This record gives sequence, structure tokens and C-alpha cells, in this order.
Amino acid sequence: MRLQGIGVSHGCALGPVHRVTRTVDEPSATPRPSDSETGPELERFHAAAAAVADSQEAAARTAQSTARDVLEATAEMAADPALLAIANHHIQDRQLTAERATWEATGELRARLESVGGYLGERAADVDDIRDRIIAALRGGVLGITLPTTPSILVGETLSPTDTAGLDPDTVLAIVTTNGGAQSHSAILARALGIPAVVGADAQVVDIEQGTQLFVDGSTGILSDDPTEDERDRAVHFAAERSAAPVLTSHGELACGTRIPLLANVGSATEAKAAAESGAEGIGLLRTEFLFLDREDEPTVVEQTEVYAEIFSHFPDLPVTVRTLDAGSDKPIPFIWGSRDEPNPALGMRGFRTHSFAPEVLERQIEAIARAAKSATAEVKVMAPMITTPTEAVRFAALVRAAGLDSAGVMVETPAAALCAESVLEPVAFASIGTNDLAQYTLAFDRELSDYEDLHSARQPALLRLIDAVILGARHAGDGDAPAGDESSAEARANPRPVSVCGEAAADPELAVILVGLGVSTLSMSAPSLPRVAARLAEVTLEQARESARQALDGTLWTNDGADETASDIEPEAGSDPDPGSGTETIQRTIHVTAPTGLHSRPAALLARAVKALDAEVNLRRPEDEATASATSVMDILGLGIDPGHDVEVSASGPDAAAAVAAVEAAATGKA
Repeated sequence: MRLQGIGVSHGCALGPVHRVTRTVDEPSATPRPSDSETGPELERFHAAAAAVADSQEAAARTAQSTARDVLEATAEMAADPALLAIANHHIQDRQLTAERATWEATGELRARLESVGGYLGERAADVDDIRDRIIAALRGGVLGITLPTTPSILVGETLSPTDTAGLDPDTVLAIVTTNGGAQSHSAILARALGIPAVVGADAQVVDIEQGTQLFVDGSTGILSDDPTEDERDRAVHFAAERSAAPVLTSHGELACGTRIPLLANVGSATEAKAAAESGAEGIGLLRTEFLFLDREDEPTVVEQTEVYAEIFSHFPDLPVTVRTLDAGSDKPIPFIWGSRDEPNPALGMRGFRTHSFAPEVLERQIEAIARAAKSATAEVKVMAPMITTPTEAVRFAALVRAAGLDSAGVMVETPAAALCAESVLEPVAFASIGTNDLAQYTLAFDRELSDYEDLHSARQPALLRLIDAVILGARHAGDGDAPAGDESSAEARANPRPVSVCGEAAADPELAVILVGLGVSTLSMSAPSLPRVAARLAEVTLEQARESARQALDGTLWTNDGADETASDIEPEAGSDPDPGSGTETIQRTIHVTAPTGLHSRPAALLARAVKALDAEVNLRRPEDEATASATSVMDILGLGIDPGHDVEVSASGPDAAAAVAAVEAAATGKA
């Protein structure tokens, strides 16, 4: 039997079926007796909802980044004011039990989300999870599924975000559900865990007997209990790939032998451990917000010290750069400023600016970092986010020195700090460039919106010139007596104040080459990106990187304000066939997919729509098996099943070829 579903997480698997069920019985719709009191029923409901929200938040605190985001979102659903208000109405005005009121209220919210469709529509299944958990809590139980003890294929109608977050990739070979979508939280978590997954499968799949061998293709959505020899081979091949941990085979090094340390960005102790195991040469950005978010009070110095010490222990004799609390904007901390409301929080109280509002919070954090550093062999550094002026840099450096720490640095995230880099870096030991915010503030767009995909690219010449200004300023800050000469020469880029990049640009292999050519000394990125960047750097010499950087600064390396490659790159890729006489060109390019959803769902639809409006023939190719698709067909694009972390090869020809490649890149990087 061969069945079809929607592939939402890349990979193939073959193993025994393990059926799971996790639904609760629908509560009776019979109203409570007319003489029963409403108060106790309201208390029961609110206590159960609060317990579910608390359990989701507790699970989030120990989860890795993607799972943490999902669990925090479900916790918010359980405490959603709309849910509580609707349930209150049913309990008070309709005399329903707390269980039935929960069922009715979540049903109304689910219908609202489904009517919106798209991304929100796929969140509707998460409402069912919250419904079932609250009802289970009201009945005195805890909702969950029975997990396999041996490697198996999970098959069921649905799988909740909480259930998915707790899966062990060693025992769960693949996930198959009859419900859900590509943007459901369970699908997102499956991709993060590297587990092949198919949703929206034919209903017959739940009738397959326990233990039956089932083949699952998470790219095409194909399911079979009688796989072909080729499908068996593919499953074996994927299992072998999956069992090999993504460890760096070598340190960051150029073809000429120049060392470029490759570090990891992490946001929890769990991520730090995983980064160390993956071969990262240290931590270039330790985000500390996870200690402060979702709390009613500030973590104590002792609490913080214990967590920092654990993280430092994973990197003996290696650098660990701690970014102090970056509160504000998208990360509000209620216990710092209560109900403070700002019309534009991205331009308000955030980063180091919070020190002027609540100085003791930063001072206690630095104290905790210093305590943890005393017993660690890691090379601990501390940097402040959103430093804009030399005065702020002086103040921060003084705080760090007062705590007994030797190395204070700053995040360069604003044009002001970049243009005055020499003065800003004079009182500190190093700088780290946050390209995400620097791009936002330089090019005047909201990084949370996807409407300005061309501006999101760190390949914009204006942004690269600011990075260049930071590096030159760092050289002057560290060596004011350096001999005069060509500012682009190797001598001018001696760079005594080391400059690293920890934004998304560092994870782009081609941009990494440019950054090294500009003079960046280290690169920091998510751990899964390290091997790919290391491989690309190993292919170029320092002189080649500098040549690429020169062309990027001039705006001749890419067209469309930095969005695309042209046929006049340093070394035109094989297959390019520009025809100046006809006014058309053929561009072939490999793009690394970093969009959280890959080329599925909304990105696929937006890409097809954009390409249809252009005068170009555009084809996509999956390198693993050479499968191809037309970029004008949503179904074709979805059929390729390109997930984040994988490559897609693009071939575009016609007058609008460059714009077409730009559209593919925008979709592939989540900026469409």
C-alpha cells in the first residue's frame, strides 16, 4: 500500500509503526444544576489553565531554542485573555462545567484561526493541544503519549508541540500524522530535531498495524508498507547521515593557512553543550536573555553564576563572549520597567540603555559572570549590546573592570557606533558586529517584517562599508601611531582591536568570505552552520577574499543593491551564458536555505507568485538527487522538499534573470 501526505521535514526512514493517541473524550454539554455555585467552577477552570501555562513555561526553560519558542507560544495560548473570557462567559452565563466551557471556548478560538488561514490557520491545531491539556488537568490527570523504547515510526492523527519537543531522535525515526500543516509547531520542531515528518497523510495510515514496517519520505510525503529497493537504500543512507554528528572536520582556516576561528552563537546551557560537541572553537555570542524572560522577578546572582559556570565548563581554554542582558524591543522584561509602553521600542529603552533605568540589574549580572569566570578555564569576555556612543563604552568598560574582569567589548549595531568606531573602541578590548540590527538601523526597515526582502540582505554595499569602517576604526583605536598608507592595504588592516561578526551574515558562506576579506578576525554563528562556512573558507586564500571584499564595497560583486550575483563575478560560475547582444542572461547559482520553514508553504507560494510576474525562465534543482522543479509552480516547489540547512540550485534565463534569482534568495532566506 502506498499513501500520500505532505512532506514537511526532509529525510527518509524505514521502521516499525508505533501508533500514538492523545485525545480526551468530549465533555458533556449538559449544563450544571441551576442551584450550583459559579465561583468554585470558575476557580477550577482558572487553576487548570494556570497549571497548564506553568507546565509549558517550565518545559520551555530547559528546552533548546526552537522548542523553547514553541513551548512559550503554547504557554501564552493557555493564558490567553480571549480564551479565559470566553470560558468565563460559558461558565457564568450558560451554566456549563469548566470542562465543557474549555471545549467551547477553544472551539471558538480554533474557528477564528482557521478562518484567517495561512500561518495562523496552521496554529489552530495548537489550540486543540491546550484544550486537551486543560481538560486533562480538570480531570486530575496529565496529558501525554506513550513513546517507543526502540527506533520506530510514530503514526497518529496529531502530535502536540509539547509531545514533539520531548521526542528523542534516536528512537523516533519519523513522524506521520493525518492532521497538521507545514507551519504547525510540530512540523517546525520536527525540522529542528532533524526528524523526517509527513503531515496531512491519508487517513488509512492510522489503520496500519502496530509493528508494520513503513517507509516515510519527509520530502515528497510518500508512505509505503512495501518500499522499493531504492527507497530502502535511501532510508539506510539517510540513517547513516543522521547518525553522524555535525562536527567540524577542521578549524576555520583559509586555503593559504590564515586562521579564522569559527565560534557559535548560543542561547542556553543546552545549546552551549551542543555547540561544544559540534566542534565550535568557542562561543562568540552567549545570549543571556533566557535567564530573565518569563519571570516575575530578577534571577539572583547565585542562580546566574551557576548557569554561567556550567556554560563556561564546556569550553576549557577557549573564548566565551557573554552578551549582557539585551532587554527591550522584542524582549521586554516586566520586572525592570513594569508596564512601560513605547511607541517604537526598537528605538527606545533597549540594550545597554537599560543601565540608566535599572543599573543594579546589569551590575548584578556582571558580578555573576565574574564569579563564574573565577573558577573557569574558559577565556571569558563580556560585551554590551546597543552601545552607540564613546561615553557608553567608557561606562561599560568601567563596570566590567570594577568586577575584576579583564576583557570588555561592545556590540556595534548602529551606524553611529560604526562611524565613530575609533572613539567607541578606544576604551574596550574588542568589538562584535551585530549585522541584523545594523542593517535595520542603516537601511530603515523593521527586521520583524518580511516586506523589504532586498533590504534584509547583508550584501548591501552601505552595510558592508559600515563594517569596513568599524574594522578601520578598530585598527586606529588600537594603534594610533600606525604608518599612513593605503587604507585597504594589509598593513592598514592589522586590526589590533579584534572585530568579530555574530549576525546572520556570518552564517552565509559567501558573505563569510567577504567579511574575512574586510578584516574580520572571527565569525560566530549557529552551530549547524559551522561546517558549511569552514568548508567555503578553506577554498579561498586571503588575497582572493580581499578581492571579493573590494568588489563588494564597490557594489560590483552583486547587482540590485547587493541582492544578487552577476555574470561578471570574480570567477563566473560554469553554465553562465550572458548574451549582451540579446539583452538576456543565464545565471546559475547555489543558494543555502536558511528560512525557518525552508521552501515550503508560504515561501513557496510567494516565490511562485514573484517568478510568474517576471520575464524569466527559472528552474530549481535539489543537489542530493538532481530532482528539478519549475519556480512558477507551487506544487513543484513543495515537491522538492527543500528544508532549512540544505541547498537549492537555481538556473534563471531571460531579461529578468537577476531579479528572479533575487526572488529565490528572498524565499530561501525567509525574507520573501
